[in-house]
Amino acid sequence: MTDQPEWISTPITADLVRGALELEHTSRGVRPHRLPARARAQCADARLAMAEAQPSGVRLAFRTRAGAVELETLPTRVVYRGAPARPPGVYDLLVDGRLVDQTSVADGDTITLDMTTGKAEHTAGPTGVARFTDLPGHAKNVEIWLPHNEGTELVALHTDAPVEPLPARGRRVWLHHGSSISQGSNAASPTTIWPALAAAAGGVELTNLGFSGSALLDPFTARALRDAPADVISVKIGINLVNSDLMRLRAFGPAVHGFLDTIREGHPATPLLVVSPLYCPIHENTPGPGAFDHSALRAGQVRFRATGDPAERAAGKLTLEVVRSELADIVRQRRAEDPSLYYLDGRDLYGEADFAELPLPDALHPGPAAHRRIGERFAKLAFAADGPLADRA
Repeated sequence: MTDQPEWISTPITADLVRGALELEHTSRGVRPHRLPARARAQCADARLAMAEAQPSGVRLAFRTRAGAVELETLPTRVVYRGAPARPPGVYDLLVDGRLVDQTSVADGDTITLDMTTGKAEHTAGPTGVARFTDLPGHAKNVEIWLPHNEGTELVALHTDAPVEPLPARGRRVWLHHGSSISQGSNAASPTTIWPALAAAAGGVELTNLGFSGSALLDPFTARALRDAPADVISVKIGINLVNSDLMRLRAFGPAVHGFLDTIREGHPATPLLVVSPLYCPIHENTPGPGAFDHSALRAGQVRFRATGDPAERAAGKLTLEVVRSELADIVRQRRAEDPSLYYLDGRDLYGEADFAELPLPDALHPGPAAHRRIGERFAKLAFAADGPLADRA
């Protein structure tokens, strides 16, 4: 009979968690948040609440000799009525920086969204366990990256040897904000979203404030960026403003200036990179709002489409081409007094030629191979020795 390990339970505290701005204590455990409570209280939008509680880029980090690790969690995953259920979120286990195992937790809560009516139905479920075994017995650095695309409440951490917080590695902290693409939509696992890949290649510690559908120049998000620790910062602006049809050109420029002004209140000289939208044909010249393609949904597929009229640009509606032009002008103007501010055209990360080779599976979000390409290019363009976010210490 196989001997059962003698489990040691370790409380999940802030010194074991990286990439979260706050831990909320619940009746079962802790829930990582990527926006602080004050910011969450200023917006009642259910989509933002769901996105910021999905722990993209959040990981448990500790040092241990354990050969077996169990993380009890309560996932909350989203299902679209009429579309095939997406697979459960993935937990990536890294040992000394190398991916050695992956698993999922099948149990948990479910939110079923009816995209034809907008209604959401919540179904409660039990907790489950992400289990990793046969780890090397020597002292090692362990990271468990939490799923980027489902909510995760952390209930308990069990190991067969003591754990201690992972010592600081002296790496710079990269604070990034963006949309669902930055959160990791359509990526295969949490360490293969493009910001995680870029962070690994650039040798930096990631704090990912990529929020699905919610990169909207919200003042509370700017204040969260202002107040969070950071050695380098990037903000990817545009796609959600277009596909939500949230504002017109007259409001866009001042809103960008205000967003950057707020960040600069807390990080007056930190290298700050403004990234414009990736190439996305449905919105290059066609305004939003974006919408689900219901004909595709009836066929069991999730796809998006633009519902605006290109002629509406004359009335100030935003498109990706308009946003890129405005962002480039804003950065050019501000650099006269802010030499640590930089601009990167998102098409240098994923452009028209990339779309021809690696098309967007749902017409909006890159797939796994494109995430890898975007991450590699960002690291090369931003973190290289001559890049705007280079280590110049």
